[in-house]
Parts: sequence; C-alpha cells; structure tokens
Amino acid sequence: MWLEQHEVGPGRNFTYLVTDRPGGEGVVIDPSYGIAPVLRSIERNHLKIHHILNTHSHQDHWAGNAEVRQLTGAQVVAHRSAPLGQALSVKDGDRLDWGGLSVEVRHTPGHTADSVLYIFEGHVATGDTLFVDGCGRVDLPGSSPRAMFDSLLTTVVQLEDALVVLPGHNYGRTPTSTIGREKQENETLQPRSLEEFLRYIVE
Repeated sequence: MWLEQHEVGPGRNFTYLVTDRPGGEGVVIDPSYGIAPVLRSIERNHLKIHHILNTHSHQDHWAGNAEVRQLTGAQVVAHRSAPLGQALSVKDGDRLDWGGLSVEVRHTPGHTADSVLYIFEGHVATGDTLFVDGCGRVDLPGSSPRAMFDSLLTTVVQLEDALVVLPGHNYGRTPTSTIGREKQENETLQPRSLEEFLRYIVE
C-alpha cells in the first residue's frame, strides 16, 4: 500500500491519497478546500484514482470532490444517508475492493448521521468521528451526543489496537495515532455510562 497525508484548507483538514502500490490504483479520502497539492501528487505519481471516499457530508470534507473528479473521473462514495449525490452508497459492514486495495465500512453516527470509518491495510480513516486526543463536535445541526456515545464506546473501542488512526483534522498532538493509544489517552474513549458521557461531552 502507498499512502500520503495532506493537510489542506483553512480548517487544518487532512486529505488522504491511498493506492494499492506506488503508481497504482486507489482512492482519495475527504478532498477538502485547497486541494491543489493533492492533485499535483496524483499527477506526479501517476496514480489511477477511481473513487473518492467521503467520511461525512460536512463541506470541508467534500469541497474538493469536483476537482478530483475533473482530473481523474473518480466516483464519489459515501454513506447511503449522505446528501452528496454519490455514485456509490455504502452501509455498515460493506467491503469494497479496488485493484489490490480492500476497504471496510463502519457506520459511526454522532458528529453527523452519515459519518463512517474506512478501514484498510492496518489503517482507519476516522473523519470527524475520532480525532487524535478528541472527537468531533456534537452540538451542530444533525449531530447526536447519544449516537456519538454508541459510535465511540461500542464501535471504535472494539477496533484492533494496532490500527493507525487517520483523523479528519490535524487537531491532536500528532498527525496520526493508533486505536490502542487513543483507548488509553483519549478522554472521549474512556469507559463511562451514557449519562456520564453526556455530561462530559456537553461541558
């Protein structure tokens, strides 16, 4: 596998290029504003980008979709409830294969109702569900603190510790982490009852 992490846009967004091998076939995850460096890398490395994976429907995670599509012809992939006009709608548990790259989908509502994780080759792209040292906001339209509780403390904590966390923003101490480290150090993943979590997350 070949992977690049690009910090782009005013919101310190991360956009990812992932292919099955250098110069191979793959995807772009969450094209944000200021996507030009990513486009240059696609051309420079002669990548065959067939799909765009959006982790959720906030604009800073899909603002660069059109430019990536124009350059590569890639199709947009998003959760089936996402209002993005996606060519391929996915649901929890789906597995997608492109070239030598296999991607598993986990639905993690909370930050938005259409939030998903993409798991591939020892990595997990978490969008705004899980950050290094934190999680996405749950006070926005369409957010749900109760759904975030389930996503973090049921779905995320059951992931393999060795998975490398690829967050949607550069908000933490480091640009990446692991699920194991986040279980130990991320306050939003510490064992709590629903009532305790709700008090914590809205403070």
